[in-house]
Amino acid sequence: MSVEALETVDKPDVSLDDKFVRKVFYVCLNSGKILLESGAETYRIEDTMLRMANNYGIGNVQVFVTTTVIILSMNDYALSQTIRIEERANNLEKVVNINDLSRQITKGLPIDEAIETIETIHETKMFPLWLVIIAGGIVSAMFLLLFNGTIVDIPIAAFGGMLGVLITESIQRYTKIKFFNEFFASFFIALFSVLYVNYGPGVNVETIIIAAVMPLVPGVLITNAIREMIRGHMLAGTMKGAEASLTAIAIGAGVGLIFMLM
Repeated sequence: MSVEALETVDKPDVSLDDKFVRKVFYVCLNSGKILLESGAETYRIEDTMLRMANNYGIGNVQVFVTTTVIILSMNDYALSQTIRIEERANNLEKVVNINDLSRQITKGLPIDEAIETIETIHETKMFPLWLVIIAGGIVSAMFLLLFNGTIVDIPIAAFGGMLGVLITESIQRYTKIKFFNEFFASFFIALFSVLYVNYGPGVNVETIIIAAVMPLVPGVLITNAIREMIRGHMLAGTMKGAEASLTAIAIGAGVGLIFMLM
């Protein structure tokens, strides 16, 4: 039976001064932070940070990423830092921009230009709230048609989708407990849907509710959880799967409470 060799610590490259190494550390750490805040997979974050450091000539780099924590160490230069991520969202634009930056670094992008690019990406604004709300309504209306809903149900499905997004975004400003966001959003979606069918021209309350809550469904989170576990990142995959399950329970509880009361 073969015995694996002990870890060896390489001597630092004396041609790299401390200022340059700290700049690389800054780029790697903030790239990972932006990716994690934007909903990227943990294996993608670790791979991107390692590639950036290696392309700038820095080896013996260790990266550990979970859904809320990033630990980066450049062991040869006694640099290590842990950062905690408090807020996360799905911003694929930032993910794509960081990936483009990583490719530019492999082609020889100077470190100072990489820092400027990082700061530009960080300052990228999210879509305005009114546009997100309108998009939620459009998505819900399209899902209603996809589920063979009737034309007369489109207005309430679109209204429910917009209402759900508005409630979720509004509550999120005051509390970090995501359960409340999805619970109250689905509660009011189900309430208006039932009223529309019972006292209005609505036809199929189940189809309306299903279509209206679709913007709340954590599709990206579920996909990432499966991809994490397939890649062997069981901790991150389990945590994301649990978060997605809690969101699904909150949506189901909000809708179920309306059917119990009415």
